[in-house]
Amino acid sequence: MDHRQPDQAHVLFLFSDTGAGHRSAAEAIIEALELEFPNRVTTEMVDIFKEYAPPPLDMAPEMYPPMSRHTDMWRFGYDLLNGRRRTRALTDFLWPYYRRASRRLIEEHPCDLIVSVHPLANGPILRAFGPNRPPFITVVTDLVSTHAFWYHRMVDLVLVPTEEARLRGIEDGVDPERIRVVGLPVAQRFCQPLGSRSELRSKLGWPEDLPVVLLVGGGEGMGPLDKTAYAIDTAGLKAALVVVTGRNRKMKSEMEAHCWSMPAYIYGFVREMPEFMRAADILVTKAGPGTISESFIAGLPIVLYSRVPGQEEGNVTYVVNEGAGVWAPQPEQVVAALRDWLRHPSHRERAAAACKRLARPNSAFDIARILGETLNLPKTNPESSSPELGL
Repeated sequence: MDHRQPDQAHVLFLFSDTGAGHRSAAEAIIEALELEFPNRVTTEMVDIFKEYAPPPLDMAPEMYPPMSRHTDMWRFGYDLLNGRRRTRALTDFLWPYYRRASRRLIEEHPCDLIVSVHPLANGPILRAFGPNRPPFITVVTDLVSTHAFWYHRMVDLVLVPTEEARLRGIEDGVDPERIRVVGLPVAQRFCQPLGSRSELRSKLGWPEDLPVVLLVGGGEGMGPLDKTAYAIDTAGLKAALVVVTGRNRKMKSEMEAHCWSMPAYIYGFVREMPEFMRAADILVTKAGPGTISESFIAGLPIVLYSRVPGQEEGNVTYVVNEGAGVWAPQPEQVVAALRDWLRHPSHRERAAAACKRLARPNSAFDIARILGETLNLPKTNPESSSPELGL
């Protein structure tokens, strides 16, 4: 179906829900596009696996969470395929398997620009189009440890979140002129002032006289979230604990039934994460790129307690080396890190300052402008829509 209207450009976003970051990145860019170029752009998002992949790949969104928990197997597969020649060989080998689906996707979704926010969308769609295609831009949503699948030599532009990701792209064959560091796109609600910490805590019903530790495990409640929460509870810390279990309803019920020795607030999947981050003092999280980028913008120091092998390992190194947080893969190490930051606020403040230094709150708008330039769109909004970092 052709979504294009007269005097409007149509942008097709290719993503899949194999992890929350791909969808949220696409939505953040679309939000910025609509603000930067009102009534000049139409957009649509296509889940490449769920909507078009042949079986069993169409089950990839459901398979991702349990597969990524098998850390040894995941690391083996990630490393085995992580190389320019290996990714090309696998793409060529599987081409007969997904050729028909790839061609059907491009036939059913005519557009003026393609934006891929998933590494496995690049090769098949570029091959299906051939030489006569609209511009193709990849937005890399892994922070540091970027896989070779992200970098296809035929894309027009690759937009990456960090200098480390740029260097990896050049190593994997991308022309240096076609790769730019822009940061990771984050929804505007994470980037605008939300009120003072005191006001937010009053609104949320959290104590204002205690430091607040925010413990999250991503949308699926991944990582040793429950063990970490209970270790914090038994440590005798002078703090309040906020736990976000995501879509893990069983874990939420178990935690709600637990007899806590410290002030504790248990949530499932929430949409108030920007408020949570601005109201908290410390974030304890798995090393997902989106959460890390959001924490940078909030100036919220990070304790990383879990990571997906391969793709998130570089995130840990980046956060630690930049002084924005610590790596604590065991519950007792999380407790030790929290105890240090609670007893020595200056340590926590240095990490918060590092987060602010690394923050890129304008990334989604920078990407939107690049897309607008690619489409030769005149800027119809005279005032800059870029968010101000309200810290």
